[in-house]
Amino acid sequence: MELAIITAQQVFILFLMILTGTIGFRTGIIKEDGKKVLSDMLLYLIAPAMLIDSYMVEFDPATFQNLLTTFVLSGILLLLGLAVSFACTWKLKSPNIIILRFACTFSNAGYMGFPLIRALFGEEGILYASAFLAMFNLLLWTQGYVMVSGKVRPREIAVSIITCPSIIAVIIGLGIYLMRIPVSDIIKTPVSMIGDMNTPMSMIVIGLTIAGSDIRALLKSRELGIVIFLRMFLIPLTGALIFFFLGVHGQVPMIALILEACPCAAITTMFAIKFRHSETLAAGSVVISTLLSIVTLPLYALVLSSVVG
Repeated sequence: MELAIITAQQVFILFLMILTGTIGFRTGIIKEDGKKVLSDMLLYLIAPAMLIDSYMVEFDPATFQNLLTTFVLSGILLLLGLAVSFACTWKLKSPNIIILRFACTFSNAGYMGFPLIRALFGEEGILYASAFLAMFNLLLWTQGYVMVSGKVRPREIAVSIITCPSIIAVIIGLGIYLMRIPVSDIIKTPVSMIGDMNTPMSMIVIGLTIAGSDIRALLKSRELGIVIFLRMFLIPLTGALIFFFLGVHGQVPMIALILEACPCAAITTMFAIKFRHSETLAAGSVVISTLLSIVTLPLYALVLSSVVG
């Protein structure tokens, strides 16, 4: 119950930041082109700085073991989400089936999940969350990319993986952590300060996305209901039950489960535009699932307290 209450409080704080971005867009303070600038800053500078900063801690064998466990559990959850998405839509006849499955499979772990994990579990939580994000990006730029593009291009996929800012940041961070490289405060302080911008910047970008969407038009899509049910309810609850039956408990599985329970990934809309899938379904999935997460994430935290806490 305590985790659920804390989660509810933190989600409300995040919602206020989202509201700031929405108001900023509606009042014209932030323009449409400003959203891309902020998104690029978040993707290429702020989020990588936060990830690297999380590894600038003293090496601890127990923490390292938990980090390895997070990699394994994250891989299980991500593949589970993919399997559930395909299994539940196997007989569905729809021209939008590809982007529907993509929206169900990939959560907004980076933008929505990381700020929440930092608030709930602190810097150690971000360290474990980085393992989830690494596995997330590996699946996103392999199976996810093939899914939405419809083509298998090994070279293009390999380039996408090795140039992914988050994966590069995790590799750099792991190098610092495992090799126990001392980092002076002159370097660590600015990296940490830039990384601290992740939470407000992520929420403002989400707010800008919501502000630029026609909520009523988005709700008209019947397929949106399937996405919401799978992404926000069935996949998270299935993951929690599997961990329960496997006897997996504690902070590490809770972090992985919360990240998997986040709303649809923001990149869903970008891929829909790039590969000419339904932009309405993609945008609706991201916007509506984000709004619903204000309620579902605290409720899910309550479930996790009983199941894997």
